[in-house]
Amino acid sequence: MQHENFEVDDTGLYKRLCGLKDRNLRQIEKILDITLIPRGNTIIIQSEHDTEKAFELLHLLSDYLSGKDAAYELDEFEIRYITSSIKSGQKFRAEDVNRLKIYIPDTNRTIVPRTINQANYLNAIHKSPVTFGIGPAGTGKTYLAVVAAIHYFLKGKVERIVLTRPAVEAGENLGFLPGDLVQKINPYLRPLYDALFELLTLDRVSSLIEKGYIEIAPLAYMRGRTLNNAYIILDEAQNTTVSQMKMFLTRLGVNSKFVISGDITQIDLAKPHNSGLIHSRNILQGIEGIEFINFTKEDISRHPVVEKIVAAYENAGYNE
Repeated sequence: MQHENFEVDDTGLYKRLCGLKDRNLRQIEKILDITLIPRGNTIIIQSEHDTEKAFELLHLLSDYLSGKDAAYELDEFEIRYITSSIKSGQKFRAEDVNRLKIYIPDTNRTIVPRTINQANYLNAIHKSPVTFGIGPAGTGKTYLAVVAAIHYFLKGKVERIVLTRPAVEAGENLGFLPGDLVQKINPYLRPLYDALFELLTLDRVSSLIEKGYIEIAPLAYMRGRTLNNAYIILDEAQNTTVSQMKMFLTRLGVNSKFVISGDITQIDLAKPHNSGLIHSRNILQGIEGIEFINFTKEDISRHPVVEKIVAAYENAGYNE
């Protein structure tokens, strides 16, 4: 049995590292198959194999917490993700995540990427005019794209935000929905509305939409336009055709950013192989100014069960 001590001088940081009733330590124990014993300001590491990864993890988690507010508590996802990353040998640096925090003054919220891929995604958005985020549901593709859009708008870096999705049905018939085309398309744009309302007040969102600073429209409305000084998000991009994706990408104007997100395992097109997202991934790789960030089920930061559901479908060979 190997032993090593990890000491934390800051009492508040030590308590947050251990978690309520030492729940963080219990979760780490299960993943790394070790024993962690809290004593005073010290965590005693006991292992049948080696204590190196556990010591590295505790040091990393301390740095991670030090970069956040004093009241910040680690949640189950962060413990699971960071511990699993260290266990698999993946490099995870706290500063790479914490430095990309975005503050939204309207709701006094600070949003920080929670995984390496989320950090890479935000970094790509900052650096490149066109960014693709591809991966399963719950990885933060749409949410982080909206966060960055609001940040750019509030900082005056763009004059407006445009949010769009293709009007493709996921098993339901769009024609039977009441109202005109805009009213019919609204249910498909709901995730974009949800992100906006979480980050800005209802009155602020309503006012910005009314004044045209935020535009939410079907993809078909993009044809013939040139989008200058704008931040444009194309969500559910897996449901675009090749011609629709080409049409959209060629709308890019001066001082604009395009963020395209989608999940190639959830294509609702009659002929999935015609997906514009898959086609663009195949032909646009390596072009300067275009970045692709590929998310995996490990990036899923919704309820822990969601990651298990995605994994179960993958194991069953169901990727549609």
